[in-house]
Amino acid sequence: MTISEYILSVPSDRQALLTALHDLIVTHDPGVQPVIKPMMGKEMILYEERSYMKYGLANSKAYMSLHCMPIYMNPQLHAKYAGLLPAAKFQKGCINFTGTADMPPAIVAALITDCSSIDIAAMLENRKRGKK
Repeated sequence: MTISEYILSVPSDRQALLTALHDLIVTHDPGVQPVIKPMMGKEMILYEERSYMKYGLANSKAYMSLHCMPIYMNPQLHAKYAGLLPAAKFQKGCINFTGTADMPPAIVAALITDCSSIDIAAMLENRKRGKK
């Protein structure tokens, strides 16, 4: 399945927002490669950095999600964007939302820009080796 096919498979009222978020991710973090892969039991768009998932976009029945490893591994970044996106529901590394009002494009662009300088692949490889 391609990225376009995935987006076309979600309800039509969500397609424009998922397309916009996809475009923001690939524009503001050019080091990631989007692929369709299963995660947590469902297909989603994963944005990989050297084969490690950095972001994910998913659709579920009640909401959409932006999975974001940099906020999972950076409490300050998590707190900053939880404050800037008060209508979205934050978990450790996941932001759940129902529409554009929850995820204003300018703030999401700033989030991805802030995350783009974080080398998730290096962090995870160092973590495996027991380094911080």
